[in-house]
Amino acid sequence: MNFTSFILFYVAAFVSIVAAAPMHLTRDVFVPPVLTPRCRDLMDGQLDCHRHLVSSACAWDVSSPPAQITNKLGSIRLRKADRALPLVLADGFDILLGEIEVTVPWVVAGTDYSIVLFGDSGNWSQNFSIVGGPEF
Repeated sequence: MNFTSFILFYVAAFVSIVAAAPMHLTRDVFVPPVLTPRCRDLMDGQLDCHRHLVSSACAWDVSSPPAQITNKLGSIRLRKADRALPLVLADGFDILLGEIEVTVPWVVAGTDYSIVLFGDSGNWSQNFSIVGGPEF
């Protein structure tokens, strides 16, 4: 009886180790280029006639995604010069949408803003201007 229990214990231990081993799925990093906003685009941070902040589209190229994407949830952040700002413009959307409307934040006017599209990786847009905010 002891020998049988001993064998069963080792077989169960082996099965649990094999079951816990990670499966090796081939997944690719999706790095879609940001199409808009781009250089010379203006985002207006002023309020519209209904006292709402203006929205603008952010778009990226989804024409050739890999078969297996590591992270399909996207996030868009705002940068000024080479600093990431603590402003999340959009979060939790499907990276394969290719476009999403964001509310233009009320920030200091400037010509050195960019967005960062996160999913599998971080892709920067070209610099663009935000006008209508406070000026210092």
